[in-house]
Amino acid sequence: MPTELRNFLALSYDELEDLNLKAKEERRNRVASHKVQEERLKYLTDEKRIKAVTVLFSDLEGRLHMLDYDKKFLLKSWDNLTFDGSSIRGFTAQRESDLRLGIDWGAFYWAPADVFGSGKVLVFGEVIDKGGASYSGDIRGVLKGYADELHKKKGYTLNAANEIEGFLFKGADAERHYHEVGGKFEYVNTGGYYHSLPGDPLRTFIDTSAEVQRAMGFQNEKDHPEVAPSQFEINYGYGEVVAAADQIQLYKLICRQVATHMGLTASFLPKPVVGVNGSGMHTNVSISENGKNLFWDARGEEKLSKIGWAFVDRILTHGNDICLLLNPSVNAYRRLDPHFEAPNQIKASAVDRGSMIRIPIGNEKSMRVEVRSVAPDANPYMVMYSIFKSGLDGDTAKIKNLRQAERYLPDNIYKALDDFKKSPWITTILGEDVKGRYADLKEASADRCPRALGTFVKAQEVQFHHEVYNQFLWNLF
Repeated sequence: MPTELRNFLALSYDELEDLNLKAKEERRNRVASHKVQEERLKYLTDEKRIKAVTVLFSDLEGRLHMLDYDKKFLLKSWDNLTFDGSSIRGFTAQRESDLRLGIDWGAFYWAPADVFGSGKVLVFGEVIDKGGASYSGDIRGVLKGYADELHKKKGYTLNAANEIEGFLFKGADAERHYHEVGGKFEYVNTGGYYHSLPGDPLRTFIDTSAEVQRAMGFQNEKDHPEVAPSQFEINYGYGEVVAAADQIQLYKLICRQVATHMGLTASFLPKPVVGVNGSGMHTNVSISENGKNLFWDARGEEKLSKIGWAFVDRILTHGNDICLLLNPSVNAYRRLDPHFEAPNQIKASAVDRGSMIRIPIGNEKSMRVEVRSVAPDANPYMVMYSIFKSGLDGDTAKIKNLRQAERYLPDNIYKALDDFKKSPWITTILGEDVKGRYADLKEASADRCPRALGTFVKAQEVQFHHEVYNQFLWNLF
């Protein structure tokens, strides 16, 4: 169709970066929500080239959902948006399906027109139940409430940064076609760690994705091919915990979109290919108070403060409890294989990369705790909530030499499910209802897969994976 009659918003990457960084700074400075709301509504009213607003939210498993609202409709009805929650896995039952969608005006993004289409802006939504309260199954809302309460009561800011690995495979929708092609992914590059020729598909993909991230205010740090063939990692700066979790969702969305434009597939399965390193989502966390990093102590062990070590001890105590939240799929347990740098030991170390927790070298600004036993297919809001909630409010086990004791994370989803179901701590942090719904979802996927992992990735691990399946694939059983 001819486009010369359309006049939809399409900004340069420099203009996008300026707008997104300004919005990011407002969010970081906790500008009053009513002021941000007023500013955004005025912008949408005045900017005639915007045709639609894409509202994003995540289901209980962390799958990202997007609804496009006509801008004129949204301006009239932004405070009364409803949707059918029964169609979202882990949300309401069919008999009580209606949910409302609020707008988190601070989480507003301008996206490149050549990747996301012209005339659109993105904003994250908040799922609200019939009574007007934050919906218990919307873990983003749970995390936001927890972080806001800590800031209000103690002045704490929860910080996080993630190192998200993924694979780039030949063909569009390679995951959804996996069961049709004999259970095999094809690499686009076999170079390996830090090695990729300029202009090859992997390097082009990384460069393009990094450019989009930069335009969306990610404040990139470095990017490179990872150890396994066709594997990538694009690093960016830390942020407040909810913004950091939002960026994980955007990172994966950007990578998938760029790959699709190239006729390829960006996959965040933890272990899509056996015999090579899997993909992780190392999660670096710290807590600050009035700009001071509470994890830093120049005289502390490994320069980590007593508050930091207590945080570590509580996570180690609850390692098995939260394992299913950090590693939520059948495929994730292939990654926890000690032969491939897998962090499957429930201990803390400054040097051993097989440990669940690593204490990286840091200074007054950068001192942090790195939780390594996290898969890239985990719900990022669930990851952040379970780590911070456990680290701050959890118990400390009376285990001799807790930080170095010989204990291991589960090596299969069935053991992880059992630990999850039996855990009083999970009931405390999620509530009985959400805990039961999450366990049911994980069990339903696991029951569709062979019980023993074996020596190759089974078609069902991919076909029924929560980030891959659709209604048609789910019913091919």
